[in-house]
Amino acid sequence: MTDLDISGAWLVDPAAGREGPGEIVVRDGVLESVVWLEGEEAAGVDDRGVIIAPGFIDLHAHFREPGNEDAETIASGLAAAAHGGFTTVCLMPNTTPPLDEPGVLARVRAAADASGSAVRLLAYGAVTAGRGGETLAALGELADAGVVGFSDDGSCVASASLVRNALAYAGALGLPLVDHAEDATQTDGAEANDGFVATVLGLRGWPAAAEEASVARDLSILAEVVRDVPAARLHLTHVSTAGALDLVRRAKAAGLPVTCDVTPHHLALTDEWIAGSRHWAWEASGDPWSDGAITTEPYASSLRVNPPLRSAADAAACREALLDGTADAVATDHAPHTAVEKDVEFGSAANGISGIETALGLVLAAVDAGLLPLARAMALLTSGPARVLGSAWGRGPTPGLVEGAPADLVVFDRSETWTVEPNVLASRGKNTPLAGRQLAGRVLFTVAGGRLAYEAAD
Repeated sequence: MTDLDISGAWLVDPAAGREGPGEIVVRDGVLESVVWLEGEEAAGVDDRGVIIAPGFIDLHAHFREPGNEDAETIASGLAAAAHGGFTTVCLMPNTTPPLDEPGVLARVRAAADASGSAVRLLAYGAVTAGRGGETLAALGELADAGVVGFSDDGSCVASASLVRNALAYAGALGLPLVDHAEDATQTDGAEANDGFVATVLGLRGWPAAAEEASVARDLSILAEVVRDVPAARLHLTHVSTAGALDLVRRAKAAGLPVTCDVTPHHLALTDEWIAGSRHWAWEASGDPWSDGAITTEPYASSLRVNPPLRSAADAAACREALLDGTADAVATDHAPHTAVEKDVEFGSAANGISGIETALGLVLAAVDAGLLPLARAMALLTSGPARVLGSAWGRGPTPGLVEGAPADLVVFDRSETWTVEPNVLASRGKNTPLAGRQLAGRVLFTVAGGRLAYEAAD
């Protein structure tokens, strides 16, 4: 169990709705005291230095085990999560075999126990048997085994009748349906966001309509299902377009039980990066060839992701959704791959970015640009995901800095930068477009359930 004494830090506590100068004491893994400083004691302490917040919760990660341990194992994924400041991760079921029955969940949990990591692992069960999209998986058995929801992530649940049945059944079990919104009939062979950049680069376009049509379908079905099953809940993951977010916004205003998340890369990057730009989304012009933004070679396969990196307008819509509550959480969609899967032609590369270790840095880039308040950013990584999980979170209503509770927190220095290099990443997946980039927010300590999960080297 961990002992820590940290003074002169900036505390962010979503449970208390408070931030400011303070100090904490952890003894034998318990958060013994939280002191908020005032007056002269608080002088010189601001939110640009050491930050203490509840441990982050990732609603969407892929650790590849079982089936593709060359890309990631449970142990390496949990180590990467701790390095990124995450104390809870929710794993997607698109493994080999998929997590469509309790035996696979038992294997995943056994691997987590064997890793010795303090990071808490939660998992979704598959919606359909074998993720084949034809018949429902044994949702009741999976719920009894302890999954936190159901998803066929990597694929949308293509059948409207299966979506309807899954929403009703999962709702009766008190769990959400988590859908990857993509009309595959519109994305077959697509490579990059349909728009100016894809046209110039000669890449096949991936239309926003593919996401928006799927979101509209799911919301329409949800509106029907909740009449008979009021507990039905829908969570839309990695929403990436302005149109899809507006559909969610209107559905929430109408009272539908829908939540959604956006990824750090859809928040901070755009399709201009595929052309060779390295401008943040809020710096993008829409035409990287005319504004001198191109600083590296185009077609970096680390940028191929599903859904694809979108336009600057879509990225701005993601940020607005985080501010106005349309988006409930930032979720990494950590998707590690081997070099064999990624070091190929852009259109042939596997989709995904290894992002659980760089998520904080991308979010802080938006904070540093004045586009996202620090307290809101921390809430989107903590209390927001906890509310999406609901009772499955199981650690109280809202993550916070609670005296007398097992310490579950991250300590990072916003004034320090670190360079993203393969040798510093704990993940086996080195497929990040941020390689060589300096990011703010060096994680100093991650404490999960009272145990030290990560400590930075001096």
